Amino acid sequence: MEDKIYSRMRIRLPKLRFGNLPSKKRNRKKGFAYEVTFIIIIAIITVVLIIKASSPIIDKICEDVAMSKATMVSNKKATEVMANYTYEDLINIHRDNSGNITMLQSNIVTINSITSDIAVKIQENLEQDKDSISSVKLRKFYRSKNIIWIRP
Repeated sequence: MEDKIYSRMRIRLPKLRFGNLPSKKRNRKKGFAYEVTFIIIIAIITVVLIIKASSPIIDKICEDVAMSKATMVSNKKATEVMANYTYEDLINIHRDNSGNITMLQSNIVTINSITSDIAVKIQENLEQDKDSISSVKLRKFYRSKNIIWIRP
């Protein structure tokens, strides 16, 4: 038995032939055109499959970024609006003659004003920032659950 560096059999693929044309040059051009077309088809199929596989991930990331931004904006605007009011503005305290609290009555007009102010300010802020950029680094697809990177 002879020692060989490569002991396995080589795989021999059959050569593709596309018709019997009289000129070898035409045959080469046609074969080259078929090869290029085949490569382009494979590339298109690969791109479509990658887009189909990654689009749910990108959709989830966009949803998470939008929720995070909305939460930050709503908390910030609620804090700004509530800084202008006190507890006494929201609740009317009714006492009897001896000073005991008999009833707590909410001031509905003030509460409605606060909620509408908060909603309007949140909407204004989100409309101003609707062109903000949020991007995802491709390496984040392969890491842990922390896959969001927001650029203000």
